[in-house]
Amino acid sequence: MTELVTAEEMRALERAAMDSGRVTGLELMERAGRGVAEAIRAHWPDARRAVVLCGPGNNGGDGFVVARHLSDAGWQVDVLFHGDVRRLPPDALANHDRWAAMGAVEPLTLRAVKRTGAADVLVDAIFGIGLSRRASGELERVLCHLAGYGGDRAFLQPKLVAVDVPSGLDADSGEIPGKGALEWAPPCPFCALTVTFHRAKPGHCRAEGPEHCGKLIVKDIGL
Repeated sequence: MTELVTAEEMRALERAAMDSGRVTGLELMERAGRGVAEAIRAHWPDARRAVVLCGPGNNGGDGFVVARHLSDAGWQVDVLFHGDVRRLPPDALANHDRWAAMGAVEPLTLRAVKRTGAADVLVDAIFGIGLSRRASGELERVLCHLAGYGGDRAFLQPKLVAVDVPSGLDADSGEIPGKGALEWAPPCPFCALTVTFHRAKPGHCRAEGPEHCGKLIVKDIGL
């Protein structure tokens, strides 16, 4: 069986690589985002328009890199961001600024996501492995929409790609934290493709993980 690494083990591997001086956090983020863009282009060879949904942490930073690489490949790219730019981690902020020099960054709201119906690909770079509780407020509404509640899962799912893990899915357990109150509307996208890094995480293979992740691709980022 392929070796799996937990979220904490993955963070430890990244810290060790950076502490050794072999690689910087910015370089790891670049490799991750470039790998996702490569996987997107291979999975959707005829697509030309993407909307990237970026969250307030390093998963969002990966999303800004994805946006830049798709744009460089000639795609039309829109970026929606949730959070306070001033509170982004340093590497994510650097990639936010690199994208902002190329294109607009708009607030991530349900209304904005619903305007993206003509997009070929929707990139979920909201939470990744960093989420340990149920999303709330506007983000819960966004994730419920992406899961098909109040919309059309059959229409959305073929367009969705997750960066690392679908937002709302626990990377270790494969469960959706807080699910129960809206059993019929899990606040987690059902993706056609999930691109993770170095090794698969337990949550990709357990519980609800396989149904939400779709096809899983593991990209080497040099750890």
